[in-house]
Amino acid sequence: MTDVPLVLADGIVRRDASRGQTLLEATTFALDAGDRVAITGPSGSGKSVFLRSLALLDPLDAGRIVWRGAPVERAAIPRYRRNIAYIRQRPALLDGTVEDNLRYPFELHAYRDVRFDRAHAASLAARAGRGGDFLDKRASELSGGEAQITALIRVLQLSPHVLLLDEPTASLDPESSRAIEELVHAWFDAEPRAHASIWVSHDPAQAARMSARHLTMRAGVLDERPRATVHGESRP
Repeated sequence: MTDVPLVLADGIVRRDASRGQTLLEATTFALDAGDRVAITGPSGSGKSVFLRSLALLDPLDAGRIVWRGAPVERAAIPRYRRNIAYIRQRPALLDGTVEDNLRYPFELHAYRDVRFDRAHAASLAARAGRGGDFLDKRASELSGGEAQITALIRVLQLSPHVLLLDEPTASLDPESSRAIEELVHAWFDAEPRAHASIWVSHDPAQAARMSARHLTMRAGVLDERPRATVHGESRP
């Protein structure tokens, strides 16, 4: 842990001007290196809005995002997004093979300094229980779980410092869900003092498996959930 958070949301607000609705009330939140956070709450409570705001995928109506102690200015957003990866519930894949999808980020300007490593990608696929031919499968032939595994490998191969996982296993079968969880655990364990994650879930058991810190969200307000106490001792 360091004294400076990896990511600080400093009074961020999101509004829907067309409906006159506040989607995210003024929120201050710090994510430290080593944090594994879960957020639960009812549908429409603002969980996705919060994650997308942290990733600077949507414009803020107030407040700012601070990365390692420095406010993220507009020109620095592409570099910031290289470190902060947002994984949505239903991934968008390109036509072509799994490998084509994994190669795609390296065509972007932000990643011109690194190259696709098929062996590394294959090792991530193997950790998710996929065979050596997985990278050659057509994206159109993938199951929902395989598509999400592909999307997660596409991100993990780029070595982000923070994962923002927006219900990544919703509607997936148990085997695919376990594979996604395993990939995230392995990524975190590789550098536990440098990585951090936020996992949004409707499943309390999964939230407990994937976090050491639990937040709840309701009507755009983020709250820390008190730890349970057993025989006078606290635990996540």
